[in-house]
Amino acid sequence: MKEDAILLAGIEDKIRQCLAYDITTNSAFLDMRQRTLAESLCRQQIGLRYCFCGGYEDAERRMAVFFADDAEPDEENPMALLRITQAGGRPLSHRDYLGALTGLGVKRETIGDILVRDDGADIVIMKDMAEFLLCHYGKAGRTPLKAEIVPIEEIIVPENRFEEKKDTVASLRLDNLIASAFSMSRGKAAETIAGGMVFVNGLQTEKADRQIKEGDKLVLRGKGKALLKTVGNVTKKNRISIVLHKYV
Repeated sequence: MKEDAILLAGIEDKIRQCLAYDITTNSAFLDMRQRTLAESLCRQQIGLRYCFCGGYEDAERRMAVFFADDAEPDEENPMALLRITQAGGRPLSHRDYLGALTGLGVKRETIGDILVRDDGADIVIMKDMAEFLLCHYGKAGRTPLKAEIVPIEEIIVPENRFEEKKDTVASLRLDNLIASAFSMSRGKAAETIAGGMVFVNGLQTEKADRQIKEGDKLVLRGKGKALLKTVGNVTKKNRISIVLHKYV
């Protein structure tokens, strides 16, 4: 697709700058599908030091950072953390915060994850957006907001809520796990995988027969995410007992 070609051309340029001038560079924030494309490109670059970071371990939106030879990963952080506190009003949603940002003309690729609390939100942003947002991000709809920049290490990650699901599967193939986690047939699960809708540990995969292991995180775009929490014993019917955490 044209958008993918433009994305990869931009990332190639950042890699070229890093390698040619020995400077640390970074992309904008990438969604999971874009990250998969970028990861494939980075693996082809011999000698490239890089990481994908989003401010916390389970971040969905991440930027690619390409490090100069003498750079320490913790020294050149291109992200900042915008902490928003509501000044009254009803609790705001992810859509409310994002809508107010885009209403200011802020591009989605400059914003990472938006972590919502009852009294506000922590929003991962590109560092060069910090001053603008401190000055102008003062309202979402009719709700007044207080904005401040805090160290990104102080990010508040809401506790994940999940429902536990116990099941048995014929094997630990990806299509079996998607079918179990999201209550669909194995055939439908295989279709979603082939359609590029499934991500394993943040990376897109189109292989229905990929083997999943305990601790792997599965995302089905538009349907949510799940964790293969436990792989248990084989039953008398030669099926594998599993425990899934389906996040709600």
